[in-house]
Amino acid sequence: MKIKASVIGGSGYTGAELLRLLLGHPEVEIIAATSERYAGKLFSEINPNLIGITVSSYEKMDLNKIAGSSDLVFTALPHGRSMEVVPQLIEKGCRVIDISGDFRLKNKEAYKDWYRFEHKAADLLQKSVYGLCELNTKDIKKASLVANPGCYPTSVILGLAPAVSRGLVFEQDIVVDSMSGVSGAGRTAAEITHFCSCADNVSSYKVGGVHQHIPEMEYALSDLSEDTVTLSFTPHLLPVSRGIYSTVYADLKNDIALDEAIDTYRSFYKDSFFVEVLREGEYPQLKAVIGTNFCHLGISVDLRCGRLIIISAIDNLVKGAAGQAIQNMNIMNGLDEKTGLDSPALYP
Repeated sequence: MKIKASVIGGSGYTGAELLRLLLGHPEVEIIAATSERYAGKLFSEINPNLIGITVSSYEKMDLNKIAGSSDLVFTALPHGRSMEVVPQLIEKGCRVIDISGDFRLKNKEAYKDWYRFEHKAADLLQKSVYGLCELNTKDIKKASLVANPGCYPTSVILGLAPAVSRGLVFEQDIVVDSMSGVSGAGRTAAEITHFCSCADNVSSYKVGGVHQHIPEMEYALSDLSEDTVTLSFTPHLLPVSRGIYSTVYADLKNDIALDEAIDTYRSFYKDSFFVEVLREGEYPQLKAVIGTNFCHLGISVDLRCGRLIIISAIDNLVKGAAGQAIQNMNIMNGLDEKTGLDSPALYP
């Protein structure tokens, strides 16, 4: 029997990517996709890549109807909105995968500091499972509420997890530079994402340790370490539609040969289909992961400075959002985690 799934917030870039992937999933039946703005319009009117694939339409959100007919609900709403909807779905017996940041942090006070809102469903924070599939598979299998990770955190945590958990690097003052495609800003128009602003340009934003994804990364990595992890994180906007490209610099506790570092990473991810540790001297390319649920990692050692350098590339809308959400759904339902997700990238 197919999984009956609904998408609340199905017309943003992440929601649209969910629909694209779910429509190709052999074990899923889409029950509903909501959009307050586009209710009554065909999916394909808003997302022309779906022309000829489906004749379904967006509808207004009716939680009673969705909960009564869905096995699992994806909530792809803006930060601060999901916490108003998710508790009602959980109360009605639905399993939920939330793609916003509303349930990623365990401390409600952190939401005041980083997201600038008072959390309205704080009782669910301890019950939610952080859905980074390669690290939390056992807990995801049993979860009724999964907090899908952010795009930047997915690239950074996957890049650092082996080094931190195996004690290769000092946990404090790790430096991360991450670059994102414009789709990470969402579908709503803004000056920074206007063609004239972002084309032929690279810009930085939320500089100085203020980005809301910092605590998410630090908490997840600290759980893997014997010490508290701190990051200096700077995000940049690239003039491309999709992709996250992160370069991580961490000081080594002891000298390590490059082949040993690569072997450590390959051992850590030996059972992780969607993480590829590249060969010595190879480094990720965005084009190699765009449209896929893969994370490519390139490893280098700067012996002169005593530093491990990790380069991580993902598609922000797939492994960084919709694809990882479906990977979580597969795990929650006892399916092979690759189901519906193992297509290669378009290249070139």
